[in-house]
Amino acid sequence: MKNPLLVPELRDYLESDNHEALGLFLDSGHPRVIAEFLSALTPTEAWQVLGTGPLSLAAEIFSEMDEWFQADVAEILSRRELAQLVTEMSPDDRVDLLARIPENRRLRILSALAVAEREDIRKLSSYHEGSAGSVMTSDYATLSPDLTAADAIDKLRREAPDKETIYYAYVVDEGRRLIGFASLKDLILAPAHELVEEIMNEGVISVRVTDDQEFAARQIQKYGLIALPVINGGDALVGIITHDDAIDIITREHTEDLEKFMAIQGSHDAASYLRTPALTHFKNRVLWVVGLAAAGLVSGGILHHFEATLSHLLILALYMPMLADTGGNTGSQSATVVIRALALNEISAKDMLQVLGKELKIALMLAAVLACVAWIKVQLLSGGSPIPGGFTLPQVGGAIVLALAIQVITSTLVGALLPMGAARLRLDPAVVASPALTTVVDITGLFIYFTCARLILGV
Repeated sequence: MKNPLLVPELRDYLESDNHEALGLFLDSGHPRVIAEFLSALTPTEAWQVLGTGPLSLAAEIFSEMDEWFQADVAEILSRRELAQLVTEMSPDDRVDLLARIPENRRLRILSALAVAEREDIRKLSSYHEGSAGSVMTSDYATLSPDLTAADAIDKLRREAPDKETIYYAYVVDEGRRLIGFASLKDLILAPAHELVEEIMNEGVISVRVTDDQEFAARQIQKYGLIALPVINGGDALVGIITHDDAIDIITREHTEDLEKFMAIQGSHDAASYLRTPALTHFKNRVLWVVGLAAAGLVSGGILHHFEATLSHLLILALYMPMLADTGGNTGSQSATVVIRALALNEISAKDMLQVLGKELKIALMLAAVLACVAWIKVQLLSGGSPIPGGFTLPQVGGAIVLALAIQVITSTLVGALLPMGAARLRLDPAVVASPALTTVVDITGLFIYFTCARLILGV
């Protein structure tokens, strides 16, 4: 939503020092919308515009900018300016920003922060990348169980400006052990004198700091939560993951799975495609492409082995693409649904036999339909054409149809077996399945095709 038509107007305001107009612009819409408008400016210009508003609003808009633009803006800021900006940012956003800053500058920024902020950043940064602890925020509202509903609302009213969300307030004991939660709605509707411990819900859905971030995001998605509490080994509340963070996590995981499925390596960061150097794209793609091209030599070996068969019946070459394409399509379908089921924890490696049994049933039905289609295609394309070697079209068609049916069955089973096998070996199914699938299907398809032709036609 970068609006180039707005850029000249903003630059005119900057040149004329019209701070009032720029301040009104910053406050004119959702921070994300303003952030996208500012991304059309240079980093220096964007920071000049942000500087015309309150620092808290500037931090909120800055947090909504794309990561690459945040890094560009941070690079042009002085130590003091960046320290002030970081102080105003939410805990999880400032940890992410500092992680993208060179270490020597990061240390200088940290030394300029207050002790409380520095310690909070240290704690949040200590959690393993990809864990729930690494994406949580320490900005959450807590209540004591002995507060009345009226006192609890007063407390939330005072703390609201500094908290990520107050729609959920988490009830903790003296040791900060999570014992329940109360929604803002529950507190408002409760009698003013009623205690929080009588209002709160004890069935709290939570995750551990060591749990995978995708699991945490799926919990928010599954139960429709606004926020999810994160606890440590002692059941003490240490942070929350909000629904907007969960959406970001799921988006990143989808991007990562998609790129892995297409045999693309690298960090799988959500960086801009155009801003990523071509050399980086090349490095991320070349290894698997070269490896699979080398593995394709096996296909060439099979063709060489059955060269005599192919020379006797050149008609077989006409239907080789159909066999390869059909096998690849059915195998990819099978692999996709199995990988998705594994990712959503609908199945696990121990369900391998059940999955293979189900895919076999599907493969048999697909094979029957595709065999009929193949038979019709052979009759239409090759009907009336001379068949060398004294063979009849039904004989050749029978060999092609049988090979196609077997190929569909084997490809479907291989498509299911590869990700299930990877899961059992504790490997990433998306990484193993897709790159290997095409090569395996091509090799098995050629072998099946010419073996059927040799057995049925005797060539």
